[in-house]
Amino acid sequence: RLRLHEEKVIKDRRHHLKTYPNCFVAKELIDWLIDHKEASDRETAIKLVQKLLDHSIIHHVCDEHKEFKDVKLFYRFRKDDGTFPLDNEVKVFMRGQRLYEKLMSSENTLLQAREEEGVKYERTFVASEFIDWLIQEGEATTRTEAEQLGRRLLEHGIIQHVSNKHHFMDSNLLYQCRMNFRRRRRLMELLTEKSRLMPESHDSPFCLRKQNHDNRKHTSFLSVSPTKEIKIVSAVRRSSMSSCGSSGYFSSSPTLSSSPPVLCNPKS
Repeated sequence: RLRLHEEKVIKDRRHHLKTYPNCFVAKELIDWLIDHKEASDRETAIKLVQKLLDHSIIHHVCDEHKEFKDVKLFYRFRKDDGTFPLDNEVKVFMRGQRLYEKLMSSENTLLQAREEEGVKYERTFVASEFIDWLIQEGEATTRTEAEQLGRRLLEHGIIQHVSNKHHFMDSNLLYQCRMNFRRRRRLMELLTEKSRLMPESHDSPFCLRKQNHDNRKHTSFLSVSPTKEIKIVSAVRRSSMSSCGSSGYFSSSPTLSSSPPVLCNPKS
């Protein structure tokens, strides 16, 4: 979306003496997707954008066309006209993204390699220090409020206890960011509705890993080495992660106890 703004695909347009702000032409978007290798052909590009339309990411400027076609019709991202549905789950997800960017800033020293129960983990933070940081950053006014925020982040799959044994609490327990918000997800991923296999990489949106890869038996947290294969399924809502199986503290956590983990990405 930001790239479309920068390259003037999204702009104010006039039709029949009326101006439609921040919109794009369906046909021009198809051209752009093919030119930027986001789709191999026009038919595939249409299917991709239809997914965005079906999930209320974009809409026709007059809400008259529910089927995306390769024609000169005006469409707009709902985020550009304030009609994107911000339910509680979306709000928590967006807040988690903002906190993730703050945590990853070069000045922040909260994330460090630490050890818990004899196992060393990368990029961990101590719960009590995280609460101190949330109050310092103005994200919460009291420790209770900060702890409740941490619990919401955990319940929505944004952070997780390193071995998935504890909910979030004001303590010396170690936690990690479970999602990598900086990973650029290709639009083609929207077409992978059915389960498929692909190798795990360090660009995965799920970034819980042990620091030392050895032959110890699997623990109940998500730790995938580059040689293992993972199965990816789509989920409309983050809360639907609960259908992916559980063996840890909370129900929305995938595991490695007996089979490859099932990872869920929001379609948006």
